[in-house]
Amino acid sequence: MSDTAFNKPTSYSLHLDDELLDSTKQKLRLARYPKEQTDVGDDDWSQGAKVDVVKRLADYWANGYDWRAEEARINAEFNQFKVRVNIPGYGPQVLHYAHQTSSRPGAIPLLFVQGWPGSFLEARKIIEPLTNPPDPSTQAFHVIVPSIPGFGPGDPPEKSGFGPMLTARGFKILMVEVLGYERFVTQGGDWGTMITRSMALQFPQHVRACHHNFFPCGPPPWYKAPFTMGRLLLSPYLYSHRELDSLKNMQYYRNEQDGYLRVQSTRPQSLGFGLGDSPIGLLGWLVEKFHEWMDVANYKMSDDEVLTFVMMHWMQGATPGLRYYKMAFAEEGEFSIKPSFSRYLDTPVGLSHFPKEIMMPPYDWIAWVANEQFRREHDRGGHFAAVECPELLVQDLREWFSSEVVAEAMQG
Repeated sequence: MSDTAFNKPTSYSLHLDDELLDSTKQKLRLARYPKEQTDVGDDDWSQGAKVDVVKRLADYWANGYDWRAEEARINAEFNQFKVRVNIPGYGPQVLHYAHQTSSRPGAIPLLFVQGWPGSFLEARKIIEPLTNPPDPSTQAFHVIVPSIPGFGPGDPPEKSGFGPMLTARGFKILMVEVLGYERFVTQGGDWGTMITRSMALQFPQHVRACHHNFFPCGPPPWYKAPFTMGRLLLSPYLYSHRELDSLKNMQYYRNEQDGYLRVQSTRPQSLGFGLGDSPIGLLGWLVEKFHEWMDVANYKMSDDEVLTFVMMHWMQGATPGLRYYKMAFAEEGEFSIKPSFSRYLDTPVGLSHFPKEIMMPPYDWIAWVANEQFRREHDRGGHFAAVECPELLVQDLREWFSSEVVAEAMQG
């Protein structure tokens, strides 16, 4: 699409070459596996992905998984497009997105943005109930689901420097200049939180309300918020059970789980040689994240679901998704990651808190940087809320975005 006009969408259908599918099966059958140590239990994931789990999935990937059938289902379920946009501060970039409109009067445009190692498929279970709720009196939405460039069918950036701040600018062009939605609301977790928050900071006239199920902010400076710091110091006595559990989740993540972040944000291309060439390597890298970040006591991904999620990164050779971390933490400017979570955002914010989420800080930390107007706590669910418990996320989105606060923001 390098020679097509800007802001002119074209219909798109996902189709992978037979050569890639054939070579993937060949690589899977030639794979070499590590050996588990004898004193590590079957349910102990502390060293990473379990060998027997990866072996079972790899065998199914090579001998049973039907990508063509899955590809056909994806194309049937999603109205997909690609469009070339000209992003200020970067230049031309092709965006992939799905766009499902609602026939209901008063439907609200909702931008849903995924994270890593997800893709636009994270919205698979929520598009229909959001666009076509069974009760005609229930708030409906026009749902727009773009791919972060380099994730799934999203064309990877050809130049460096493309992180959440520039992604936010590209998605704003998509929503306003391409699709004509002058005012809209957003939902995001993981990178989606960072992208949509940057959008709201850069374009508050367009982003009228946000919803998050992940919020990576730290505590405010002690000299600005002595009560908040005192509450942290006395957290065993002053925090709610949910806040204490969340703090433990965050500490566990930082102590045991963020090694991937250190590598991907510093030398992603070196990692990409392995994960982009070895389907077993990528499978093990991602399966461990799904297991650790999901509420596996209440939701288990099917083998097809796991492999389809992995395919969304395998099709790109994995590196673009890894590289996004490097680009994100290298971005500079007032709307890049660190500054954007160190300043207050006036745009109304709603939060859904799922117990196994890896990053949802105490609420008085969030209050220093967000105009939180809605909060719901749930008794199940983890990092991939739209996948694990879509009905709970849909319920919260309907309730929050149909509130008087959001109605006033959309009119204001």
